[in-house]
Amino acid sequence: VNKQDSMDTSVQEPPLDYSFRNIHVTQDLLSEEPRTGLRPLRHSKSGKSMTQSLWLNNNVLTDLRDFSHVVSQLLEHPENLAWIDLSFNDLTSIDPVLTTFFNLSVLYLHGNSIQRLGEVNKLAVLPRLRSLTLHGNPIEEEKGYRQYVLCTVPRVTTFDFSGVTKADRATAQVWKRMHVKPRKARRTEHDAR
Repeated sequence: VNKQDSMDTSVQEPPLDYSFRNIHVTQDLLSEEPRTGLRPLRHSKSGKSMTQSLWLNNNVLTDLRDFSHVVSQLLEHPENLAWIDLSFNDLTSIDPVLTTFFNLSVLYLHGNSIQRLGEVNKLAVLPRLRSLTLHGNPIEEEKGYRQYVLCTVPRVTTFDFSGVTKADRATAQVWKRMHVKPRKARRTEHDAR
């Protein structure tokens, strides 16, 4: 089985579901049993899950320390991780570790405690991110919240569970022109003469 085949088959796999498990730290995942769904999870010969989806929603995570290490223990192909659900936890920021999963296309962060709108900037590097949720965080109260996110992560097609329209994109671009100041060129010693 080549890498592409393993990615294609794991798309249909049910998620590795640790939702509602009262998980405080990511290391707890290694000793906790995932929830069982309608279809059983497939595992590799090494015992790792073949899925591309990891659900950690409705827990009490405050940070993602050791996340990469734990994911590599749980998943046969952690580099193929496409869906991470971290909704309804106690995260106050967007951990840069999430930006290391380049195949990530769905990221749920709604219902957390993310304070700074600038945290969204970290997600701009994710080339496949298409669906993002952030509502229910303090940043939702910031003026221009939706426009800021759509300007920062322009490839997103679904934001906070609603489709992103051409009108949304146009509004976001107008907002950006009005609110994002262009960087001034630094004066050089030559200019000062």
